[in-house]
Amino acid sequence: MTKVNREIVVSEALDLLDEVGLDTVSTRRLAKRLGVEQPSLYWYFRTKKDLLAAMAEAAMAPHAAAPLPAPDDDWRDWFLDNTRSFRRTLLIRRDGARLHAGSTPAGDLDRIRHKMDFLIASGVPERDAQMAMLAAGRFTVGSVLEEQADTDSDPPADMPVIDHESAFEAGLTFIVDGLMHGAAMPADKASRQAFGNCPR
Repeated sequence: MTKVNREIVVSEALDLLDEVGLDTVSTRRLAKRLGVEQPSLYWYFRTKKDLLAAMAEAAMAPHAAAPLPAPDDDWRDWFLDNTRSFRRTLLIRRDGARLHAGSTPAGDLDRIRHKMDFLIASGVPERDAQMAMLAAGRFTVGSVLEEQADTDSDPPADMPVIDHESAFEAGLTFIVDGLMHGAAMPADKASRQAFGNCPR
């Protein structure tokens, strides 16, 4: 019988995910894989939702280990690299995007604050930095959701094959171009434009 602890449970759960897909992951299957009784898993995770959240957080480890931006880094290059790292990490695991989107991993708030402070110090307006990070994250998850779903079925014969990486890069470029526009705009003009766009 496998010696079980929290880390082993999560690791085996991620391996199970890769084998059977998110829809088929269950505590019953996981307990059988570990050679333990199903109720014993509740010692580590009270609910399946808690287990999925821990899986999602562990699955993000490669991205969480990526270097943080340094003060002299070019924010555009860093933003591109950071978002690509997120995509690569989601693609490591089967149904990685669904796992991430369906859970609420805690993440490292200090890393997020560091990234936000870096963008703001680089001249990106704070609101733009917040919205760009959110948009890039959701765009990436959505892109990977489509890409991973695409591997599970054959497209109709009359439908063109999508180059997912090229499509992702094009969308990411649009986000960065929008950020560059905001960063280049004087603060007073940005404020007037934002006010002008408000509902009346």
